[in-house]
Amino acid sequence: MGNIRILIVDDSAVVRRFLARLVAEDPELELAGTAASGRLALAKLPIVEPQIVLLDIRMPGMDGLETLTEIKKEYPAIKVIMFSSLTERGAAETLDALAKGAADYVTKPKDVAGFEDAKSELRETLITKIKAIAKLPRKRVSDSSRIMLKPASSVRLTPATNLVRIVAIGTSTGGPNALATLVKSLPDTLSVPILIVQHMPPIFTKLLADRLNGLTELSVKEAMHGVVIKPGEIWIAPGDRHMVVRRQDQSTYLELTRDPPENSCRPSVDVLVRSVIEVYGHQSLAVILTGMGKDGFKECQELRRVGGHVIAQDEESSVVWGMPGYVARGGVAQNCFSIDTIGYEITRLVSLGRVTRVSPESTNRSGSERGGKACP
Repeated sequence: MGNIRILIVDDSAVVRRFLARLVAEDPELELAGTAASGRLALAKLPIVEPQIVLLDIRMPGMDGLETLTEIKKEYPAIKVIMFSSLTERGAAETLDALAKGAADYVTKPKDVAGFEDAKSELRETLITKIKAIAKLPRKRVSDSSRIMLKPASSVRLTPATNLVRIVAIGTSTGGPNALATLVKSLPDTLSVPILIVQHMPPIFTKLLADRLNGLTELSVKEAMHGVVIKPGEIWIAPGDRHMVVRRQDQSTYLELTRDPPENSCRPSVDVLVRSVIEVYGHQSLAVILTGMGKDGFKECQELRRVGGHVIAQDEESSVVWGMPGYVARGGVAQNCFSIDTIGYEITRLVSLGRVTRVSPESTNRSGSERGGKACP
């Protein structure tokens, strides 16, 4: 695979020059061209043939959302990363863009002068996302060469002592659409709370919770400090806050903190899962969805060690198989599932009232019968 070809689309000449410099500084990237409007970008696409389009949302004439719609209609293989503002309107537009097929987004500094100040951060976030999203899918491996899953224990717990009482979900790149698919498949009678960490900045997480709330009869809200959690509720960690669970007397409540980031993330999946293990132990289910990096891997290892259950989104349905790939290839996830079936698998495990601790061979077999598969 050669250099990753990038088309930059922004009505600001200053922004175009800034992003072009960032691209030029990386030997794995190649500037395919720039465009000052959506219409110019569409005209250039068949000529410059980019793999990635960096697309401003707000532009005069044809805006970013209209341009994105045309790109995905005419050139579905091209990946689009939106460049959005860190405002409520920008967050809403970004979520619209993700729903329309954008692979991911990067938030802009508040003003043009802030670009130089944010250069190192933009280089880390934007360039990392470009490389992760542009990667070609790995070749499929045969069943005979798959890594066998590691058993947490050979001991079998009875259903009465191993009820699934909590579900913790972690996701990043591609997460909003994955979560939309998942919540729509959950029954309104779900008998456990669900806690979600989606790597997103403040404002974005509140709007995401509101949108997901409109897709299900379950209650979906952005988490609040001190709220007591109940069955059938879904809580999303606010941007820039860790979310943990605590128990006092007979109640379990949420605590939001600004403790240091873990895995360069706040909120962090590892922080959430660690607290879930402390309160619920082996009666916990962790679900790792599409996303970059390996946030969640460390504490999912611990959850599996104490007898809990871990499942992951499969590579085929993930935008980026980073987070789920780590728990899958590391032998932590019992099974991998398409995002279309993960909601049903959560329901199945909760409905059974148990998480079976059996041999890897038995786990793989039962997973394939349900549409899941052994993780590669």
